[in-house]
Amino acid sequence: MSRRPGHVTTGPYAPPVPRTTLTVTSADGARLHAEVHGPEDAPAVVLAHGWTCSTAFWAPVVRDLAAEHKVVVYDQRGHGRSPAAGPAGHSTHALADDLVAVLDATLRPDERAVLGGHSMGGMTIMAAAGRPQLRERAAAALLCSTGMADLPAESRVFPLRSPQGRRRAHRLMLHSRAPLGPVSPLAKRALRYATMGPGATAEQIEACARIVHACPPGVRARWGRVLSGLELTGGAGGLELPTAVLAGTADRLTPLVHARRLASVLPDCLGLTELPGRGHMTPVEDPGAVAGRLRELVGDHLRPAGTGTGVDESAAAEVPRSARQKKEKTA
Repeated sequence: MSRRPGHVTTGPYAPPVPRTTLTVTSADGARLHAEVHGPEDAPAVVLAHGWTCSTAFWAPVVRDLAAEHKVVVYDQRGHGRSPAAGPAGHSTHALADDLVAVLDATLRPDERAVLGGHSMGGMTIMAAAGRPQLRERAAAALLCSTGMADLPAESRVFPLRSPQGRRRAHRLMLHSRAPLGPVSPLAKRALRYATMGPGATAEQIEACARIVHACPPGVRARWGRVLSGLELTGGAGGLELPTAVLAGTADRLTPLVHARRLASVLPDCLGLTELPGRGHMTPVEDPGAVAGRLRELVGDHLRPAGTGTGVDESAAAEVPRSARQKKEKTA
């Protein structure tokens, strides 16, 4: 595979050693680095990372879950240890192809999983909403710090008054091929401002900066162009599985308005969890909240190990749909 991803090597944000690594081949021949953590016969969780990140981004969540869950993580094409695709290989269709390929390669024929997606990873799940493989494989989903459309106009990295001005400024940022350079104190301050909340620790900022700076500028720009023209409202509206939404109230990249819109559009929304003071990097800024929500989804929508996989229909039938759709906020 390609270069090793940049990441910290010690502490809670260092990636744990996987039980298994494999190369997954997507529909167009793209190769994806994937890892499996935790017991093979445990309930499965599959995690998709966001723009400019890698499997290392999920490190604290994987550490939290892997003792009692089979956790699958993979590098989106061009990120981490997955080689970059050609110019035509950058689209939401390709993201959906890749997720489906990972599910087929890492889950047993009769196995289902809870899916978690952060930022572009959440968009990946929405993009795959119409795929029959998703309906067969996914029992529930968690969408973290993500949006479905018109990202440049809503972003607040550049807090311009005019929506048109914000759209133009954020498109320039998303399309930029400028190298980020070394992980310097100035670079970390810029990253913290753009992507993290005011309570982010130095350790968290260092972990995120190493990961983001390791993403090649060309890959960052190609996927940034996809994000700048994103339109997945139909995908969100067609995501016919129980889905929870989670977002930080201090997110400048995908502000809370996106999470609230998602919660209003999803056909089976299990609630919106708002994390006060957290920014865009919620799996690093508050891994306990993210892992806890995933654990709840597993408990509610996957049968315990040893009794088969899939949704427990009898239990679900006892819970009124209105109760399952109740909005929630956590302090």
